[in-house]
Amino acid sequence: MSSPYGFDMINLYNSAVTPSTVHVKNTGLARFFKRYLLQEAFSVFDWKMPETWDKNYFLYVLYVAGYIGIIDTDKFGVIPQHGGLGGYTVFYQPQYMLINNPLFDKTYKPIINEECVCLRLEPDYCGIYDIVDYYGDLMALCAEAAAGNLLNSKLAFIFAADNKATAESLKKLYDQVSSGEPAVFADKNLFDDDGNLRVTMFNQDVGGNFIADRLLDTMRTIRCQFLTDIGIPNANTDKKERLITDEVNANNFETRAKCSLWLDELKDGCRKARDMFGIDLSVDWRKDLKEDESDERINDSAELDL
Repeated sequence: MSSPYGFDMINLYNSAVTPSTVHVKNTGLARFFKRYLLQEAFSVFDWKMPETWDKNYFLYVLYVAGYIGIIDTDKFGVIPQHGGLGGYTVFYQPQYMLINNPLFDKTYKPIINEECVCLRLEPDYCGIYDIVDYYGDLMALCAEAAAGNLLNSKLAFIFAADNKATAESLKKLYDQVSSGEPAVFADKNLFDDDGNLRVTMFNQDVGGNFIADRLLDTMRTIRCQFLTDIGIPNANTDKKERLITDEVNANNFETRAKCSLWLDELKDGCRKARDMFGIDLSVDWRKDLKEDESDERINDSAELDL
């Protein structure tokens, strides 16, 4: 039997793992978006690492957990491994890592910066899955709403008939009209004394209720904001007319701000790993993003010269 925890204790525990953001009901759709958003985050930096390392394992641990340890093992040599943090230094930073693996002969407890390198993505040792989780939920909400709105836009006419025979006659009448027949002949019993069709029409203002296009625009805006947060330049999709180059590049600094901090942390960890183990480990902007940064500096210099 489980302990009789109250909702307050359960919320306290869950809030440390899952932030209090909006969570969608369609969790499968949310996982779909989060999977690809996380892969987009991987694409910002270009890594160079030993061929014997598994790059996928390295990136998923680093970006989701927020840090990864690099240790020298007896059986596998110098490898990256996920582990826990323990102890604290005079600056209240983690003192050692606790690393275990079913294929290891023992549990490792190396001192950070003396026996191992703790390569971290952010200064607080946290990953970026909270960002992925937040935007993935928002995009899933938009996609779910757009799908429901598209489904509802299929509504055209609803006929209320007095009996089954009348309903069948109305079906045949509708089929003939929708097929494009130039002349359609109907039973006079389908009309009342005033010559009106004996049906009750349901509200069919499909155009007035159609918002799928706006929902898709909102989804693109959410994705652009995510790209801005992870360091991928993007255009301002909200403004459709008179979009000039300066407006497209207006978010360059905002785009670089967070990722430049990540890159500084990663470069510092790579330097420590090279000095401690002599391995070939480095990271930098991807080539296209690096070229964009160089072009931006050239443009800034030209403006200063003017």
